[in-house]
Amino acid sequence: MPLYDYAPTSGNCAKCHGRFEVFQRISEPKLTHCPTCRQPCERLVSAPALGGRYAVTDSKIKSLGLTKYKKSGKGVYERTAGSGGPKIIHRK
Repeated sequence: MPLYDYAPTSGNCAKCHGRFEVFQRISEPKLTHCPTCRQPCERLVSAPALGGRYAVTDSKIKSLGLTKYKKSGKGVYERTAGSGGPKIIHRK
């Protein structure tokens, strides 16, 4: 069963601390209210956990012809993988 993240539509709650997780079957409908505080809630979109053959390493990024940048300072990004694009990007 997948684990889904929910949050009150108001954004915060003293009882559920503004976020909660629920194990639900895919066929079950989305929750409309928090089971703890009964406030209206919405299901959040979460990033998938990648690993194993789907891991994104610097060497895989380079072999696919992509470029990866990492933030190195305020508004400054340095290229860490790949060869396309500038070596350093400055954003204002």
